[in-house]
Amino acid sequence: MTIDLDPSIAAATEAGLVAAAAAGVRIRELRELTELDEVYRLYDSIWRPDPSNPPVTTELLRALTKAGNYVGGAYDGHNGDNGGNGGNGTNGATGDELIGACVGFFSAPAEVSMHSHVAGVSGAARGRNVGFALKLHQRAWALRRGVSTISWTFDPLIRRNAYFNVAKLAARPTEYLTNFYGDMRDGINSGDDTDRLLVRWELDTPAVGAAAARRSPTTDVTLMPGATVALACGADGRPTIPGSAGDGVLLVAVPADAEGLRRTDPGAAKAWRAALREVLGGLLADGARVTGFDQTGWYVVERKGL
Repeated sequence: MTIDLDPSIAAATEAGLVAAAAAGVRIRELRELTELDEVYRLYDSIWRPDPSNPPVTTELLRALTKAGNYVGGAYDGHNGDNGGNGGNGTNGATGDELIGACVGFFSAPAEVSMHSHVAGVSGAARGRNVGFALKLHQRAWALRRGVSTISWTFDPLIRRNAYFNVAKLAARPTEYLTNFYGDMRDGINSGDDTDRLLVRWELDTPAVGAAAARRSPTTDVTLMPGATVALACGADGRPTIPGSAGDGVLLVAVPADAEGLRRTDPGAAKAWRAALREVLGGLLADGARVTGFDQTGWYVVERKGL
């Protein structure tokens, strides 16, 4: 067993183990071909993609792991290795169900940065914080290799994803990417532009350490009486832009269920996409910073006078 002498790495490893235990999963790095095929099949069941354009293939995962990149898997059950030391153990895996996986690769500059390409959790495991445990495993894995930053993208319209990334993990959005992936023909993204927020997760900062230990302060917009609403939800459920946003603390709303709107009211879904692109995309392009996300559906954005 390898003992990490660096206190920050030891703390990150312990936070990952605690999160995995709380979620009732075993998490470990995956390298074997059969394990990687499980990841492919899990993602296929989550995204239900056009067969010609899957999120990943087994062959790609094999190449990524051979090159030393990260593939982590969460297995249902408490027995076995939780991957605290980043090993590739297969003990206890037989018969267990893979319910979550995360894939990342090194990015420029390769010595200190990674890009987390895709992560997904089985619908049956929702609400158990499996995704949180996976990200903490990835964080500890990266810190042991001298990586200080992980970036990834997410759909800024999806409220639960915004809360997870910005509030629970303390990742910070840096760029609004318009229709980044183009047309994605799958069961989640079809029929909508693939706008994304690019976030950076600074792994060794106090804010991320506090998030990993579940000690992050809660963002509550009711405690921000001086904030200006830059994008709101109207009485009809569609977006409204009150007017030109000034400086200071700004609040940008997202709908309660953007994925549901795509099915039940495509026009409203497209209106939200356009409004968020205009308001949040415009603010970030002007140098504003997203500093938090309220669980009731508000990005908290700070803009200083130019």
